[in-house]
Amino acid sequence: MNINPAYNLLVVSTSTIHGSAFLSYIKEDFVQFIQTDELLFVPFARPSGISYKEYTAKVQHALADKHIKVKGLHDYPNKKTAIEEAKSIFVGGGNTFLLLKTLYDLDLMQQLRTQIAKGVPYVGTSAGSNLTGMSIGTTNDMPIVYPASFEALGLLPFNINPHYLDPDPHSTHKGETREIRIQEFHQFNKQPVIGLREGSWLEVRHGQIKLEGPWTARLFRRGAAAVELSPGLIHF
Repeated sequence: MNINPAYNLLVVSTSTIHGSAFLSYIKEDFVQFIQTDELLFVPFARPSGISYKEYTAKVQHALADKHIKVKGLHDYPNKKTAIEEAKSIFVGGGNTFLLLKTLYDLDLMQQLRTQIAKGVPYVGTSAGSNLTGMSIGTTNDMPIVYPASFEALGLLPFNINPHYLDPDPHSTHKGETREIRIQEFHQFNKQPVIGLREGSWLEVRHGQIKLEGPWTARLFRRGAAAVELSPGLIHF
């Protein structure tokens, strides 16, 4: 597994865990990771009922005590220049299909890849984490819009399944589990998939991937049994 050693990625399952405020559980790691007081926020996956302006303000409020200035990409007339000049980039959660469609429509995918390859810190939560994988084929979101391609940024040699849920043995629900859906994905696709449980994230630096947080992650490969990955360096 080869990963560009210049990449600085924080691939986070979720922005909010049960019982905590937006970004609060990951804030210290977030701030230490980006190592800058300026953040370019990409709000294009925006959750239902919230505007780009409101979503950006939510991020600014969460990071205000760290004296980080947050600017939304939507506010820039020249969005490619904004990405090119960004000191750090944060892509928030919401709907992954909407996020990817907007980035393709605005022709911003290659600009993001270029800046990340220069070492600009990238933080993604949920949909923003899906974007780091090979495709968005393992998102949990509904395809409310149709992007030009399902191909994501391809920064990682696998896909992400954020918000990964283990089967509840007491549930009366008889539909597919998350594991079954990933197995269905592997009937037609070869990419490995890492299921990130809530409160866990991947930190990518110097060509290495480290699982952070209190939980194991679940690695799925086509034609093989799923494997639990312990916190620490991930070796494929």
